[in-house]
Amino acid sequence: MANPASLVIPHIIEQHVEEAGFLWRQRSNAVNEPHYDLNDLIKLDDRVAAHLDGIVVAGEYAVGVCDATLENAGLGEIFTATVRAIVDKDQNRLDNLIALVEAAPEFLPGLYSAFGWVSAPYLQGIVAALLSSKQPLKQQVGIVACVMHRVDPGIALTETIASEEPMLRARAFRAAGELGRRDLLEMCINGLQDTNVVCRFWAGWSAILLGERDKALSVLNDIVLSFNAFRQHAMHLVLKVLSLPNAQQLLKTIAQEPSNKRLLIQGAGISGDVQYLPWLINQMDDEQSSRLAGESFSLITGLDLAYLDLERDSPSDKNIDSNEDPEDEKIVVDSDDNLPWPDPVKLQAWWDINKSGFTQGTRYFMGAAVTREHCIQVLKIGYQRQRFAAAQYLCALKPGTSLFPVSAPGWRQKRWLAKLF
Repeated sequence: MANPASLVIPHIIEQHVEEAGFLWRQRSNAVNEPHYDLNDLIKLDDRVAAHLDGIVVAGEYAVGVCDATLENAGLGEIFTATVRAIVDKDQNRLDNLIALVEAAPEFLPGLYSAFGWVSAPYLQGIVAALLSSKQPLKQQVGIVACVMHRVDPGIALTETIASEEPMLRARAFRAAGELGRRDLLEMCINGLQDTNVVCRFWAGWSAILLGERDKALSVLNDIVLSFNAFRQHAMHLVLKVLSLPNAQQLLKTIAQEPSNKRLLIQGAGISGDVQYLPWLINQMDDEQSSRLAGESFSLITGLDLAYLDLERDSPSDKNIDSNEDPEDEKIVVDSDDNLPWPDPVKLQAWWDINKSGFTQGTRYFMGAAVTREHCIQVLKIGYQRQRFAAAQYLCALKPGTSLFPVSAPGWRQKRWLAKLF
């Protein structure tokens, strides 16, 4: 039998490593895109997996190539090298990767994603060692790995939620909500007084997912109304659990500040209140808000604007920077880029015909009242941003439900979805 090392073709292995990182970056962006559904995600996942398989079977040569990319690492390189280290159960390489990320926290998403990507058997022993470590970052990675695989870390989560290290404590607060740990609700409520704003936000976020509707709502409401990194995250959840009259009041407050226009348009869609549909149609005449208004309109009505030919051509004078490198991780992608341009005339005509089918005072999500069955259907066929909303609604409908991870590998999501009925 031929020695596997003799079968290695260097430039092919180097291409596998390069393409795995590049495609993972595409995939990482895709999970937040408005035009990707689960089947689209699976196709991209299959391409990533094919290159990772090539890296695994290439033996030590591929390890050397992965290590060499870390000299000028990006998120994709961290992801690829970590996957290989996990599959090999190489603790030394894992320790080195975690140390590298500790020195450069911007690489954390690549490290986390690798632990979410690999199959659970590869993590046996590795995650247990991370959770029992005295190093906060290792504990943090262990918590994230459990969340990504929908596994309860048990007492380790209870202990880390009381950590003196703010970032570990914040991640534990978040995990409590993601995993539906209602036994930790009181600790999350206590976390609303945390002096660290990141901890305070995730404590409130999880408390709401776990069923608290008083103090946590007040804290997140304040976060929505102030300029900070979490206001959009807070609004996405708060507007799903507030009564429609209270949601209307929050949106009125947001509207008092003109610079909040995009936040207001987004909030109108999240609220599910059909009274905002005519106003959203009016916002479609403004190029700066047109596509976002269309997305909010769709979030309430469930219309696929492109499929139903309710879109228009993009404005001819729209500026496009042709010098942007799609591989440059520093490029800030416009969150509206892959949204259709809605046609306000067609949508007004549609609304005139169909408005009698909607009931004022009912919260709508993707064209129907919010129910467990409807949300599961959106998880199956909706686009990624719609699927994020469906996952949160499932928790709101039944506090203690674990948050469905719509960024997990697509084949794993398919398996989990099959068990929801």
